Amino acid sequence: MPSLEHTCGVGGRRQLSASRLRAGPPERAGLDPAELEHLAGEVHTLTTGARPWAAGAVVVAGRGPVIAVAEAAGWAVRHAGYDPETDTGVELPPADRIPATVDTPFDLASLTKLFTAVAAVQQIERGTLGMDARVGAYLPEFTAAAEHDVTVRQLLTHTSGLRPELPLYDCPDDTARLALLRAEAPTAEPGTYRYSDLNMLLLQYVLERITGRPLDVLIEDGITRPLGMTSTAFGPCPGAAATEDQRPPWAKADRGMLRGVVHDENAWALGGVAGHAGLFSTAPDLAVFCRALLAGGAYGPARVLGPDFVELLLTPPGLGFAVDQPWFMGELAGRGAAGHTGFTGTSLVLDPATDTFLVLLANTVHPRRRPPDSRPRAATATHLARAVRGA
Repeated sequence: MPSLEHTCGVGGRRQLSASRLRAGPPERAGLDPAELEHLAGEVHTLTTGARPWAAGAVVVAGRGPVIAVAEAAGWAVRHAGYDPETDTGVELPPADRIPATVDTPFDLASLTKLFTAVAAVQQIERGTLGMDARVGAYLPEFTAAAEHDVTVRQLLTHTSGLRPELPLYDCPDDTARLALLRAEAPTAEPGTYRYSDLNMLLLQYVLERITGRPLDVLIEDGITRPLGMTSTAFGPCPGAAATEDQRPPWAKADRGMLRGVVHDENAWALGGVAGHAGLFSTAPDLAVFCRALLAGGAYGPARVLGPDFVELLLTPPGLGFAVDQPWFMGELAGRGAAGHTGFTGTSLVLDPATDTFLVLLANTVHPRRRPPDSRPRAATATHLARAVRGA
């Protein structure tokens, strides 16, 4: 098994944060080995059969500083394309397929939103961004958001009323894309929950305006580098798991089989760096991200947020994070579990009540997207919840 150790020193509010995140037996983590064996087996089930849930999948789960499960199954690259006439993938020769490993990078899709949210809360902690400030105060040229008094809090909680997305991928150039965003007004009553990629795109522009730095630099300097997340970055990422043979009519752009470039069409149109999508990462790196938040914002000698601001981030309804959502958290939901899913097949859940975390990375869109099914995400999370109760 690849090394899962990330060196860190003494620091942080909890003693756990001073420990090295390391692989260990379930008993060391206070988890039931039988349930974790079911969890690991689930990953193999998800990648087998005539129509598997995903071509490849990786799960990393643990409690405290102990990674008790690190399992990979299936293929990072299995198909050369998709055949719409037979509704099947065009298989690569066996010698050309690439197996998934624990250290395979995946396109995180909307898990990117969590990093944008942390970057925003960092600025709130520093006093450079106001939680209830109007977006128009920072971006007066975004006239529609300014006229409707959209606030930073509404962006972070998906209550701005903005529609889920805009066809930025159809715009001829960056000028047209920016004009479309600036003119976009809420189409639902502000204050009502309505999940929207546009919230994190506007937040990206706010962060870049107040700091004078692009989002990829903010995330690298403020989150991934301090935490030692060396496998987490915006693309291109040549070694990543493949995603989709992206073509109309099932997709919004004609780009062919994608690997190492962002899957989301709008993030692609924006150059691969976007507040809602674009990051690539590995399961061990995301375990560090989870561990830092569970330990009050610290991992070893690094602190990316103060404990009070981590609490602000994760308190219902959550800032960027979804809280207590059984549809993908299974039985971990109910006492303050937080996390997110990504369209490509990714998800993470961290549960402060039990000090547990679960990262599931998969390429469910390889060779092409299908109706989303989060039952496997919920099932793996439920195995982890039962491992705590059965220990």
